[in-house]
Amino acid sequence: MDRRTYLKSGIGVLGGGLIAGCTGDGGSGDQATTTTAESEMETETEVTTDPTATTEATAESTIPDTVLIGSDIPYRPFEYQTAEGDLTGFDVDIAAAVFEEQIGIDYEFQATSFDSIIPSLNNGNFRVIMSAMTINDQRDEEVDFSDPYFTAYQTIIVRTDSSISSRADLEGEVVGVQKGTTGAGAAEELQEEFGGDLEINSYDQINGAFQALTNGQVNAVINDNTVNAERANQDDGLRFVEGDGVAADSDQDAPPYLTLTIENYGIAFREDDDEFLERVNEALAAIREDGTYDEIYSEYFSG
Repeated sequence: MDRRTYLKSGIGVLGGGLIAGCTGDGGSGDQATTTTAESEMETETEVTTDPTATTEATAESTIPDTVLIGSDIPYRPFEYQTAEGDLTGFDVDIAAAVFEEQIGIDYEFQATSFDSIIPSLNNGNFRVIMSAMTINDQRDEEVDFSDPYFTAYQTIIVRTDSSISSRADLEGEVVGVQKGTTGAGAAEELQEEFGGDLEINSYDQINGAFQALTNGQVNAVINDNTVNAERANQDDGLRFVEGDGVAADSDQDAPPYLTLTIENYGIAFREDDDEFLERVNEALAAIREDGTYDEIYSEYFSG
């Protein structure tokens, strides 16, 4: 599989260079936004609207020669840069298989904030979103989704010396999440369940939350299981909170740690981009049928 991938930022196409404004896996310059029951600090992300965007989007060919993909980078192991500066990850390889190999078109990734990724899509800044995005009712009101291509769970990681060993132990603690994610939504549900006795620190990128956990600024991080696992595998000082959760309760083949949600990822499209969406669904089905999907999956995940 040709994994030659182009990365596009607001200042142009970068052929494997660093992304302006993004940090590597080692850390993040994020400032936390703290949410408590008494006060909520909401940060609005201003999205510049090009008055010609709607017209241009309408005028786009149904199947483009090159599809521009919006993605929050880094989000390892789904999209991230290698030490050499090359873009890689599960989503990146799925994009190559779907767009390049099945549909026969080129693709480029554009780094964008997850918190504003749907407005950016609908403003015509890129054609689709591939960013480990969970399909849910709220997002489905704003975009259309492909068939699911990945199942994930919201999970909790803590420091190995932490006394937190269950869902209930989070009451009264400080948790870190990434803004705009279903991990943030899971934390808010816990905050409500605990009568407000949970402080939530929100970060622009997940690496900011992980760094805060390592530094002792938060006591736990709530995030997708595979991304949490990637971080815990790199840092012996972190571990999962174990126990039964929604996956076990639903009779699914539950992972060996506490699960707060069961989620499916999809590729997001602007509404009415039906023909392109249908073609992508056909391509997703094809890579499952011919074994390409399993090959890519086994490269990034065990089991």
